[in-house]
Amino acid sequence: MSSAGTAKRVSPAVLFVAGTDTDVGKTVATAALAVVASARGSVAVMKPAQTGVTGDEPGDLDEVRRLTGLTDLHEGIRLRDPLAPTTAGRREGVPLPSVDTHAKTIGDLAAERELVIVEGAGGLLVGLDEDGHDLADLAGRLEVPFTFVVVARAGLGTLNHAGLTVEALRSRGLPIAGLVIGSWPAEPDLAEQCNLEDLPATTGVPVVGRIPAGAGQLDRQAFTRAAPTWLASLDFG
Repeated sequence: MSSAGTAKRVSPAVLFVAGTDTDVGKTVATAALAVVASARGSVAVMKPAQTGVTGDEPGDLDEVRRLTGLTDLHEGIRLRDPLAPTTAGRREGVPLPSVDTHAKTIGDLAAERELVIVEGAGGLLVGLDEDGHDLADLAGRLEVPFTFVVVARAGLGTLNHAGLTVEALRSRGLPIAGLVIGSWPAEPDLAEQCNLEDLPATTGVPVVGRIPAGAGQLDRQAFTRAAPTWLASLDFG
């Protein structure tokens, strides 16, 4: 398993996709990672908590299915309000699964697949259960090897947000495979160009992928063909 912030090679049973914030491109990055991983073996994608959708509305896993064609998709709970799961659950009066329950589900999935990709909700430290446990706490409950990919913005503010997220992971002793820029513009401005160079120096973690802006609007054939080129620096082992 990769040590925090030093290695690009990934050979985990579970890959967590954590964002530096909400709307940074986690779902499209998750889909791209699933495409690359599925070329090497069986892959499941799990979303512990989906917020901002009703029971019959398409959620993030439906987007992963549309982009990749994968059907081994698992959602822990969905909540109506577009808020942190702890807040949305409290407002809706819905009991949330504990991170121990999520960890068991992930472990069971990992026992029969080469890789389980777990997409977080919002940023790393957003609460997932009624006790406020977050994605980092969930990872700490696992008994199988895992690592994190951190999805970050391209523009101003990303150095701070990425640095804080990486620091939070390191302080908990959790391994990091690399950073992925969730939406890389066709014509990056000065800040975006500089951030691409400065992110590894600021965080100590390599940038292992860049997802082009608008990738989520591609059809399945174009997306699956292009995804490996966006993540060429990430080796799943």
